[in-house]
Amino acid sequence: MKILLVEDEQKVSAFIKKGLEEQGYTIEVAYDGLMGIKLALEYEYDLLLLDVILPGRNGYEVCQEIRKYKIDLPILMLTALGTMQDKIKGFDTGADDYLLKPFHFEELLARIKSLTRRRLLAPSFAVYKIADLELDCYRKTVKRDGKEIVLTSKEFTLLEVLMANKGRVLSRAYIAEAVWGIDFNRGTNLIDVYINYLRRKIDKGAPVQLIHTIIGMGYVIKENG
Repeated sequence: MKILLVEDEQKVSAFIKKGLEEQGYTIEVAYDGLMGIKLALEYEYDLLLLDVILPGRNGYEVCQEIRKYKIDLPILMLTALGTMQDKIKGFDTGADDYLLKPFHFEELLARIKSLTRRRLLAPSFAVYKIADLELDCYRKTVKRDGKEIVLTSKEFTLLEVLMANKGRVLSRAYIAEAVWGIDFNRGTNLIDVYINYLRRKIDKGAPVQLIHTIIGMGYVIKENG
């Protein structure tokens, strides 16, 4: 498994590189955002570990640029910026997961394994439909009534999980693990924030509301309220 690490602090990058190589991973390191973009777009990697505070281009900009061309590349942000706004910004630019510094190396390994496992299990060929809403996993497109809807990476994943389980009420714990990983902090309101993002893009102005809240149980996507 080949990983690109974009981290400007040489002690941190050396620590991560050594630890991951001991686990059998192949690691390449970029020390600034511009080189990170160049390497990520020119070569194939199984995972990107990305710091946020970088010279040249910051991690959010790097993530956004890479996502234009590599939709399926798992991206794990490593950063000391831990507010809810920071996390939402990271997810909105295309990150798949978010790990706060300082972290235990075992936690980093667990996040890497979780991300790569989710990638292998994802049915990339699937096309999900409900009412006039269609999600194409291969093309990474969403359309409602024939009109394309632009979603961020995390919004797409959340909608994919809902549509793969259409008609089934999903608990917050299930959604948290399926979309954000096993170590997601369930005490935050991040799930509610992203459900509201989806509602504004998917249901607002539509004759039929598809995303429903089941009080005390979770969320479901279905045609009838």
